[in-house]
Amino acid sequence: MRALLFLLLCLPACPVLSAPPPEPMLATSYRDGVPVSAFLVSEKLDGVRGRWDGRMLWTRGGARIRPPAAFTRGWPAEPMDGELWIGRGRFDEASATVRRVEADPRAWREMRFMVFDLPAHPGPFADRVARMHGLVAAAGNPALAMIPQRRFGTAAELDAELARVVAAGGEGLMLHRHDALYRAGRSDALLKYKPHQDAEAQVVAHRPGKGKYQGLMGALQVRTPEGRSFRIGSGFTDAQRIAPPAPGSWVTYRYNGFTSTGLPRFARFVRVRDEPPPPDPVR
Repeated sequence: MRALLFLLLCLPACPVLSAPPPEPMLATSYRDGVPVSAFLVSEKLDGVRGRWDGRMLWTRGGARIRPPAAFTRGWPAEPMDGELWIGRGRFDEASATVRRVEADPRAWREMRFMVFDLPAHPGPFADRVARMHGLVAAAGNPALAMIPQRRFGTAAELDAELARVVAAGGEGLMLHRHDALYRAGRSDALLKYKPHQDAEAQVVAHRPGKGKYQGLMGALQVRTPEGRSFRIGSGFTDAQRIAPPAPGSWVTYRYNGFTSTGLPRFARFVRVRDEPPPPDPVR
């Protein structure tokens, strides 16, 4: 009886564990003929996707992120999707900061959570954009910012914006249909537009190098989520050839279309992924 009374008294003071937010909305690729004027357009930031559940930060794969307390001070009790971003070309710094078990306040000083969607909001994307502006302003915390959203009338205007962003060191653009509701999984209402294609694959083995790469890793043998196997032999630094990604790890690679057998053409290494890619939900 005393034990039961102790538990009842303890309950209000015991912390309530948050669960990761629901499955995220995932982009498909931009294609010719898309009605550009129906979309809001933002820069595709090269950072770490973060998901705020109203109390805690999570990675896209559901791992807990533990920033310093000041980083999330004043944030709304409303789920937000965003990018943990330091700046163009600084993905490795952002990834290393996010992966640290013990947060280093100095490393988080330049980090921003660039919010781009509200997964629990019931309205269309245009309404969610207006709501995001209000949430960021009310938070009054410089660590919480918003990715600017713009409209373009034609494909030519969109291409000019893509060229400008890439020339400045950016990765590409994101297009979100202004009337679309938030839906988990792959969506034609959310498009990514980049000057190259990219995807993920799992490392199966290391292939030995030849010539100037004698004694080093020459290529990665990888397998796609669909089970297709091929090699990635370019895009590596000398340090990565000395200590290549371990078998079982996931990597991001770029490619230019497909061969006649359906394999990625001119596949080249970009980076090691911290998490495997999320599976597409079964519908």
